[in-house]
Amino acid sequence: MEVKSKENITRGMKIDELVDKHPNVIPILMGYGLHCVGCAFSGMDTLENGAKIHGMPEEDFEMMLRDLNAVVSEKIE
Repeated sequence: MEVKSKENITRGMKIDELVDKHPNVIPILMGYGLHCVGCAFSGMDTLENGAKIHGMPEEDFEMMLRDLNAVVSEKIE
């Protein structure tokens, strides 16, 4: 049986909550330069804030959100 996740990754999600629920997003975050996966601030920072702190351009942030949502919505068997 295949199930699709209905959760959408949003700008306001806390980084640690996202990683706890979906550890498969770690390579994507790291690939975009958000190495805050294990950082002490990941419990306080949202995806948007973390991206701003690391100087990520808005276009890259939008692309990262699309990539994250694509990964969490992949079919699970």
